[in-house]
Amino acid sequence: MKALVLAAAAFAASIGTAQAQDLAAGEQSFRKCLPCHAVGPDARNKIGPILNGIDGRKTGTTEYNYTEANKKAEIVFGEATFKDYIQNPMQKIPGTKMAFAGIKNETEIAALWAYLKQFKADGSK
Repeated sequence: MKALVLAAAAFAASIGTAQAQDLAAGEQSFRKCLPCHAVGPDARNKIGPILNGIDGRKTGTTEYNYTEANKKAEIVFGEATFKDYIQNPMQKIPGTKMAFAGIKNETEIAALWAYLKQFKADGSK
């Protein structure tokens, strides 16, 4: 029984470590986004909108000067839609001004999503 408890505790600790690594990898990946986007409590719009509160948010709905294509797109960001979108934003929303080649690596996309989704609409985690 003691071995089972220790194994469960080790497993739980490894999950926490893996999540921390995902967040660190996501933060690293976000550096590609920093020229145009910001997150966190002091985030301000840049060339692109802030990404606070992206999980569950419809594209084109925050305070930002979006293209009509973004305003009319029927995309609500979640893990699957973000994965699809970030691989090729201009293909997903023709007419967007997000001129970004995209991220193709699924592990990197998952880490980036884990990093972004932790930020609430007010920028807090």
